[in-house]
Amino acid sequence: MPRRCGSGSESGYSPGMQDTTTGAPRLSPLWPRLALAGIACFLVAATALHLLRPELDPVDSQMSLYLIGAWGPLLQGAYVMLGIAMTGLAIGLYRGMPPAARSAAPLLMFALGGLSLAITAYAWMDLPGLDATMEGLVHGISAQGAFLFATTGLVLQALRLRLDPHWRRHVRWLLPWAIACFAAIWVLALWRELPRGLAQKAVIAMIVGWLAAVAMLLGRQARAALGDPR
Repeated sequence: MPRRCGSGSESGYSPGMQDTTTGAPRLSPLWPRLALAGIACFLVAATALHLLRPELDPVDSQMSLYLIGAWGPLLQGAYVMLGIAMTGLAIGLYRGMPPAARSAAPLLMFALGGLSLAITAYAWMDLPGLDATMEGLVHGISAQGAFLFATTGLVLQALRLRLDPHWRRHVRWLLPWAIACFAAIWVLALWRELPRGLAQKAVIAMIVGWLAAVAMLLGRQARAALGDPR
């Protein structure tokens, strides 16, 4: 029988329960820390680029334009870090949930979203006024995939969290937030009159905010399971 490190629940599950094969806690602070570090890298890089590229109009310029130019590698690395953050968060949630609440579907969606982000970062978009290229096509498909996979992962993960008593009270606001993110990408895709840069960045902020909120909650649970009151 696995040894429990935290307080139990009616189902006999505790997020601090130890793995029967390795003896290590399933709910490790490594994953939320990794997620928060990746999110922080992305936010710092994205903010810095708006200061370093004053020639780009932040309202009209999509994030993809910031990938092109002297400071492009900064955002490329930030995209990769955000993809790692999403995947790491999904792994941490999967490992920290009771078996009945686990599903590989959110993890798969976040992993595909992270992969799509990496492809988006290194396949440049077609610049306005120039001929279409295969690289631009790859960029467009991967960018759309990143949004779709990530927001689908948000909704699926929130639905699975309903089955975990330690998350149930947070699902009341996490699930509507996730659904709003999913709806927002369709508004962005279908409402072409919106200012492309500002609208896209607003959707990204919604998604990243959800990820950060869940990572902080997961980190709090991990610390509590290990007896750290902070």
